[in-house]
Amino acid sequence: MSDYQVLEMGGLDEWREHYGGFRPTTSRDGRRVVDHELAMQYIGLTANAFEPGEQAGYWHAHAKIEELYVFLQGRGQMGLDDDVVDVGPGTVVRVGQGVWRTWRCLPDSPEELRWLCIRAGGYALPEFPDDSERDEHRPSPW
Repeated sequence: MSDYQVLEMGGLDEWREHYGGFRPTTSRDGRRVVDHELAMQYIGLTANAFEPGEQAGYWHAHAKIEELYVFLQGRGQMGLDDDVVDVGPGTVVRVGQGVWRTWRCLPDSPEELRWLCIRAGGYALPEFPDDSERDEHRPSPW
């Protein structure tokens, strides 16, 4: 058996319906911890949806991992240490270790703020993946 899994998360408009989190005390509507559903070893992923006017309500920082926020829909803001950054579709924000962060969906956002948060740690990735292998002669399956 090959080492892969498939998870159907549904369309963006269904993300708010999911209730989840890292612990029962911090779970909320609109959060799905994908790495709790798939056997992921080196990366983590959450799919998130905030309604207009909703905010995280807390700050946090990581000592060992970095996060990459990929915003897909809606309008919002991230607090990053002493800065506030506007975010929306197509915005990607990398947050390193030790940086305090929080986020919100703007009250006048035309739709829910939806984003992916990708977490990684362990060791620095090489500029070019050095563990890949190519097969120029293998035919495409379609």
